[in-house]
Amino acid sequence: MSCLLRVNASATPDTSFSRRVADTFTETWTGDVVTRDLAHSPVAHLDAAGITARATAPGERTAEQATAAALQDELVEEFLGASAYLFAVPMYNYSIPSVFKAWLDQVMVPGRTIGLGPGAAPTAGRTAVVVSARGGGYGPGAPQHGKDHLVPALRTILSDTVLFGLDLHFITPELTFAPTVDQLRPLLHLHEESLADSHDLARRHAEKLNHA
Repeated sequence: MSCLLRVNASATPDTSFSRRVADTFTETWTGDVVTRDLAHSPVAHLDAAGITARATAPGERTAEQATAAALQDELVEEFLGASAYLFAVPMYNYSIPSVFKAWLDQVMVPGRTIGLGPGAAPTAGRTAVVVSARGGGYGPGAPQHGKDHLVPALRTILSDTVLFGLDLHFITPELTFAPTVDQLRPLLHLHEESLADSHDLARRHAEKLNHA
């Protein structure tokens, strides 16, 4: 049975557009789903204990290193145990939410998840879908064009062949502030179109994986 690892990074679970579009994906998905919600249960930032534990034999680790290593082992095993990935990661202040960056730093372990060579990562070729809602518009011609520092960073981290090597797809519902911010209300129809397209794309990605 296929297993999907879904990681939620939005701080607002009840109003998150990233989560809503991701819900459409998981409702269409027919395999098992493991969910890690970083808003409800954030993981610790990678610290000195976590870094040094990687090069320290288990019997020689300090208590702090042992705790850090146990967390990394849990996250890495969960990550490697999935056959596909769904990341609900909204854009915060032009970039990646800190809780998701903390999760990434914990699971990026050379020799375990990072292959350090084309096709060498154990996850190479697996499909990953990133749903990243954003309050404004960042496409060509939009005032914010060129200020999206989330998609380029995640494309490098998740799909680079010397890192995870994932088959990566982005879904980016835009103008999510249009229903609530006066200056953007004239663009409400564009937000609604973007959101509808995002839900449709989520369904299509899930259906394609169901038949893979």
